[in-house]
Amino acid sequence: MRITFIGGGNMAGAIIGGLARQGGHRIHVVEHQQDKLDQLAADYGCSGGQPLPECFSADDVVVLAVKPQQLRELCLALAPVLNGALVVSIAAGIRLDALARWLGSRRIVRVMPNTPAMVGKGVSGLYADAAASAADREAAETVMRAAGLTVWLADEAGIDDITCVSGSGPAYVFYFIESMIEAGVKAGFSEAQARELALATFDGAVELARQSPLPVAELRRNVMSKGGTTERAIARFEAEGVKAAIVAGAMDCRDRSIEMGRELSQE
Repeated sequence: MRITFIGGGNMAGAIIGGLARQGGHRIHVVEHQQDKLDQLAADYGCSGGQPLPECFSADDVVVLAVKPQQLRELCLALAPVLNGALVVSIAAGIRLDALARWLGSRRIVRVMPNTPAMVGKGVSGLYADAAASAADREAAETVMRAAGLTVWLADEAGIDDITCVSGSGPAYVFYFIESMIEAGVKAGFSEAQARELALATFDGAVELARQSPLPVAELRRNVMSKGGTTERAIARFEAEGVKAAIVAGAMDCRDRSIEMGRELSQE
């Protein structure tokens, strides 16, 4: 495929890296920071420049990877030169109807990726309406599969739903890891030791959950023994409402995603 990324930030770089490993794609990056273009060219052999191409074709894929606040102006500039190219938007919040108004096209796939894409372990939720063909969906999935797992969403509201689980989810995990590191330091380990212990514990627990047929709640109970150390820790978590707070926070995240969509998708 011939793929043009507009924006060369971390998420774009993660996807470009995955596509480069796949091979067989022609990748161009439009980015105003020359140092980013130079680095992407050095790392992945892609071309780059500042102005938008003078003309796209219907066979092209254009990935919108700029900040949401910049998207309306960009789409209005793209509209005269788009010529029916497939648009993949990884910008948070902007609804498909707004993108279609600005671009003059509904050949669009919205994507909610997450930051583990930077190490090829991302999760991306994808949504496209009926204007996108099966080939369009396959092309968008090829782009995002370069960064990890892809999940198709039945409706656009699913973008808000997946935001609160996998889109923002890495921050929840990092928050818990932070807490484990702090506990390790308080217990007497150096920060480096506590970090290594916390990361290895998370890595092992995730792999066990992935490989085991048991529900995660049962895996958790298997670590606990009556009157033991783990039971004491979980009892404190329950008393402090840790699980309830995580669920409530995720729902707050979803609500904010909906709000942002309304705010950012206005004319």
